Amino acid sequence: MASKKVDLLDIIQKILKLDSKMRFAAIIDTKGNIREAIMKAGKTSLKNQKEEEHFCNQVAQRRTMRKEFDSSLGKVRYVHVEREKVSQMVIYTKRNIVYFTMEPEMPISTKIRLITTVKKITADL
Repeated sequence: MASKKVDLLDIIQKILKLDSKMRFAAIIDTKGNIREAIMKAGKTSLKNQKEEEHFCNQVAQRRTMRKEFDSSLGKVRYVHVEREKVSQMVIYTKRNIVYFTMEPEMPISTKIRLITTVKKITADL
């Protein structure tokens, strides 16, 4: 049975369309390489390309570090970092990392709804 090829661009586009305040979305492999990424049209990147690549590499390294605590604390459900200029979310799938950003003034209930929806969209990654 042949496995179905996942359209990463389509997944990223679906994530960005979830809310008007979404800014950026990326799918990163476990080594920190960006497999697919899009900045939402009309939004200005807060990092240059080299900074973005370095950040994604750091996200992958943090995943490895967090695994040390899986047996005692349980697996990470998601990571939420609230900054002055942006809210950052990270979700770990079996083989990838989903990273997305949004405007910081979004209510927490909306952020949780988005996290839940993104987890459903990316469940097979």
